[in-house]
Amino acid sequence: MVSADTTADRAGLAGTAPAHTSPAVRASAWLAVASIAVGSFSTVTTEFLPIGLLPTIADGLGVSQGLAGLMVTMPGVVAALAGPALIVASGRLDRRSVLIALTVMLLVSNVLAALAPNFATMLVARVFLGLSVGGFWTFAPGATAFLVPPAQQARAISYVLAGVSVATVAGVPAGSLLGNLAGWRAVFGVAAVLSAVVLAVQVWLLPPMPPARATQARDLLKPFASRGARNALLVTLFMIAGHFAAYTYLTPLLGQTFGLSAEVVTGLLLVYGASGFLGTFVGGRVATRSAQGAALLAAVLIAAVLLFAALTSGGLVAGVVVAFVWGSAFGIIPVALTTWMQTSLPEAPEAGQALLVTGFQVAIASGALFGGRLVDGLGIPSAMVLGSVLAVVAAAVIAAALRR
Repeated sequence: MVSADTTADRAGLAGTAPAHTSPAVRASAWLAVASIAVGSFSTVTTEFLPIGLLPTIADGLGVSQGLAGLMVTMPGVVAALAGPALIVASGRLDRRSVLIALTVMLLVSNVLAALAPNFATMLVARVFLGLSVGGFWTFAPGATAFLVPPAQQARAISYVLAGVSVATVAGVPAGSLLGNLAGWRAVFGVAAVLSAVVLAVQVWLLPPMPPARATQARDLLKPFASRGARNALLVTLFMIAGHFAAYTYLTPLLGQTFGLSAEVVTGLLLVYGASGFLGTFVGGRVATRSAQGAALLAAVLIAAVLLFAALTSGGLVAGVVVAFVWGSAFGIIPVALTTWMQTSLPEAPEAGQALLVTGFQVAIASGALFGGRLVDGLGIPSAMVLGSVLAVVAAAVIAAALRR
């Protein structure tokens, strides 16, 4: 026999707060959201650590820097495939168990990387990371529906995605600094300790989160049958490709094109990350009212700031404007697109999120590829123009969706 309290708890886990929810229960729910947010910080920090440590890792493992670049490529490719595969393979497993298992993979990845005797072992470590990344971004946003009421879900998602900005601002630079002081193995060792802490916190705080139904392989086709979900995927492809076509060359833009010193460029990269952190919370607020409106705001800002970056003569003021506006705009995008997909496909939110993760990875790879081709042929400003044009296309798709 099920008690009234148990029924109320299940109602809360389903994403609808029971009428008599106590402040203590609400506080524990937000602590659980915070544990997932710390997981996002740890995951993104681990994913991008090799960018600042690439030369020393390559020397330490006896490979070229070009080959060592596979440490960055491998997780992205695996993540693109892992999202849809894991959502089907997980069936009706409790999402608490799934999130904990993904954090275990993150821990294993960091331990293997810290102890790797050769490059092959390092690549195995990065495969584990790719599985964790693809699975985490597939399951984590939807898990917020088990923890907070629907009206607060966009806010909860913004907290989870804020971990990305914090990792950009603090995690990756701190990893590079520690690597210079203590070596790259120590960096992965510290990341392993952080992963273990995240694991312990999630075991302690996450409540049971049983899904109402298992996601079938055919459910992965549902986003294509929903106009809203199709539009979210289309906007993702254009906007994320445009962003990364330009963002890949943000550092040379500020240093070579704008003529700023290395110290100033470092400071502006911190401005970019900090403004992204701000943009994530602004995006969460706006997306609560209209996810499409938040996405449109981000697309317009990115189109404008990239065109400005391509046409301006440079200098410190221009660099500050570009870093702040661009960072703020990009901070809005993940929470806007995630909320758009979740609200467009309420009957299969995890399937929609899995395809959104794949769309992000495909757009990142294609944007960086085409941006690089343009930079080699026409220079850095051409990548900014390409990014601006793709953002305008994304804005047009969003505007058409809003009209309908």
